[in-house]
Amino acid sequence: MILLITPPFVQLNTPYSATPVLTGFLKAQGVDVIQSDISLDLALSLFSQAGLSQIAEICKCNQENTTLVNFFLNNLEQYTSTIESAVSFLQGANEAAGWLIARRGYLPEGPSFKALEPEGVEISADENLNELFGDLGVTDRAKYLASLYLDDIALIIREGVDPDFGFSRYAEKIASSAPSFDPFYNRLKETPSYIDGLTEAFTVEAINRHKPDIVGITIPFPGTLCSALQIAKTIKNTFPDIRVVIGGGYVNTELRNMTDKRIFEIVDDIIYDEGFAPWLGIIGKGPSIRTITANSDLPQTFNTPPDQRPHLKPDYSGLKLSAYINMVEMPNPMHRIWSDGCWLKLQLSNGCYWHKCAFCDTSLDYIQRYHAPEIDELIETIIQLKEETGLSGFHFTDEALPPALIRKLCTEIIARNITITWWGNIRFEKNFDPELADLMAASGCIAVTGGIECANDRLLTLMNKGVTLAGVTNVCEALSNAGILVHAYLMYGFPTQTREETIQALDFVRERFEQGHIQSAYWHRFALTIHSPIAKNPQNFGIELIEQGNSPYKSIFAINEIPYRETSAPNHDRLGISLRHALYNYMLGLGLDIPVEEWF
Repeated sequence: MILLITPPFVQLNTPYSATPVLTGFLKAQGVDVIQSDISLDLALSLFSQAGLSQIAEICKCNQENTTLVNFFLNNLEQYTSTIESAVSFLQGANEAAGWLIARRGYLPEGPSFKALEPEGVEISADENLNELFGDLGVTDRAKYLASLYLDDIALIIREGVDPDFGFSRYAEKIASSAPSFDPFYNRLKETPSYIDGLTEAFTVEAINRHKPDIVGITIPFPGTLCSALQIAKTIKNTFPDIRVVIGGGYVNTELRNMTDKRIFEIVDDIIYDEGFAPWLGIIGKGPSIRTITANSDLPQTFNTPPDQRPHLKPDYSGLKLSAYINMVEMPNPMHRIWSDGCWLKLQLSNGCYWHKCAFCDTSLDYIQRYHAPEIDELIETIIQLKEETGLSGFHFTDEALPPALIRKLCTEIIARNITITWWGNIRFEKNFDPELADLMAASGCIAVTGGIECANDRLLTLMNKGVTLAGVTNVCEALSNAGILVHAYLMYGFPTQTREETIQALDFVRERFEQGHIQSAYWHRFALTIHSPIAKNPQNFGIELIEQGNSPYKSIFAINEIPYRETSAPNHDRLGISLRHALYNYMLGLGLDIPVEEWF
């Protein structure tokens, strides 16, 4: 028996894709496998009457509390009497509670509710809510208010119980590009925090219920590392005969240069890339490939591509799909998609069909090795998932949806009268023309995300993005005209980017919002990663790697982002504050008439 675990904290509205995909793959190999989302279990435990009561007891023991924590303690009865109706409403199980939540006064309102009164706009919170949702938008209005309420509780936990707590991350700061294992090793030896204790309890409960021989733990992000290690430690301390395997996005990107073997005190195997070929070795149906153990030479380079076709169909059995929590943390139609809706995550194609962007981890096998399945196989997978789960919302999780594949898929969906709602990530390339955009909309596409990056033609050429601003404009216009929402990933601080280019980029983004071509966006600070083409040839981008010891890549544990030096660079961090401030207003439909220079 294999038990696959998602650790805290990933996301509340839908299962993360790793365990469903591996569950489907292992079942196809004839293996007895079950999956458990401890991330969801822990969240539901915290957001309950018993959970809030325990949080309050911990806060009462503090010598000093923040204003918010005192507000929580003073209004504890209102919190405990409303928490379960708010959560059940956000789970879609208690629609009637939405009427109470929507009219305000039912839920206690802490600092997160300041979002109801945008800065620089003379409008009351109630007037703003009426403008956003009107008289009939009771459900959406209530979702927004209930989400702010949970945001407040998350802040209360962080300020009064555990400073590392967060909805979609836990102790992320110490896990990101951590050159030493010492902080984690020391943390594992300390008295467990309240959150750690809950994680241990849910781990023991899952082991006792399923009695696995092997446990696989996915570690998708830095913010899940500490909890994953806590789960592994609990298993090794309490059930020492169980084999513990870890893998996932964090492992793939940050642990490839690891030399410190102390992690193997609680972990037996670390697997890399998609995990299919390594799992065949673990279950005895193939050679040990892309796997390291305590006996492995470190660091290890994987030069041989795994001879294993990617598995397509995920299996959601064992997951409580009706228990996930839908949240609307910002009244923006595109922005809510990430947190609202139990989306079935499905990867259509393996890898990235472009895999040329200079800033991307294109040297990693699971990105550069592109493979697209047959359309009939995709269609049958979609039909089966709808039947098995009763859900029809899909998030296609490809690195970038290939336009040729999407055209075939949409045509077949329409021809077979299949009703689904879907969204996914694309490149804003010329093949996404008005004809394809209309076809996508007709097949059920409601939204796309894509990278405009630095929104500057010189920099797009330098990073080998393969698009131009004129082309991006045409694609965004075609998609929006088809009724498809568009979210833009934006980047600032790219090597050689000037202050003037940053301001011009904001003006381009402002124009796209003003024209209705995009509905949502996010600025990311450029980070140089070890697996990117820029790291291999930094001189081509006007930067110099900052050496650590004898090598710029020296690390005994995790490394992904690497430091570099750029002469004459503007203050990108300061520019970033202005970019984010402007963008927040744009997403609320505000400030589009303000000259961009004024934001700086």
